[in-house]
Amino acid sequence: MNIPDLEPLKTISSQFSIDETLQYLVNNYQNSVCFSTSFGQEDQVITNIIARNKLALNIFTIDTGRMFQETYDVYQNTIEKYGINIVTYFPEATNLEKLVSEKGPNSFYNSVENRKECCLIRKVLPLTKALQGMSIWITGLRAAQSESRNDLQLFEYDFKYKVIKYNPLLQWTLEEVETYLQKNNVPQSSLHKRGFVSIGCAPCTRAIEKGEDIRAGRWWWETSHKECGLHQK
Repeated sequence: MNIPDLEPLKTISSQFSIDETLQYLVNNYQNSVCFSTSFGQEDQVITNIIARNKLALNIFTIDTGRMFQETYDVYQNTIEKYGINIVTYFPEATNLEKLVSEKGPNSFYNSVENRKECCLIRKVLPLTKALQGMSIWITGLRAAQSESRNDLQLFEYDFKYKVIKYNPLLQWTLEEVETYLQKNNVPQSSLHKRGFVSIGCAPCTRAIEKGEDIRAGRWWWETSHKECGLHQK
């Protein structure tokens, strides 16, 4: 397997701002640069940067079929405010029909294996489809979001999807994210004011209490490594 040399990109990002780095990627990788958004606070920062600079890159989202209405509201407000196109990927109907028919609509509560199966069908497989043909995948990941993300790099090669991943907000704090959103009047979910920091599917997300880990509200009934598989190496 030929793994791309990431050193030039790391050098560029150390010398350029996020805006300039994104422009560099668009200029040099053209139509094979994409950004995945779930309309969380971090993703909304990046969406604002992309729209403000009129960057010609592919923006997509994954609709699992179990999203909060508030997430759809942010989606609508975002495309109306910025006049951008966001491509939506859905789970394959046959896979979803089989899962729900055989195990019911809430099988993910019964075991970690069932939950991961649900995430695979609703998230991972659609993401795999969305990343086909892409060279650069831009994400809103931050190191402080969870222990499993502490070892992430600004640029890294994702062997699972065979794409270079760029995490521009990696070292940002939540306070910096919130300040940016407020300063730039960026659309964001009303759920954030109700204690929802990390927002995923409605049945799998709850508000967190003061002092709890940022990811405590995701799959709160589990004690396992709390990732859905999208960003696991």
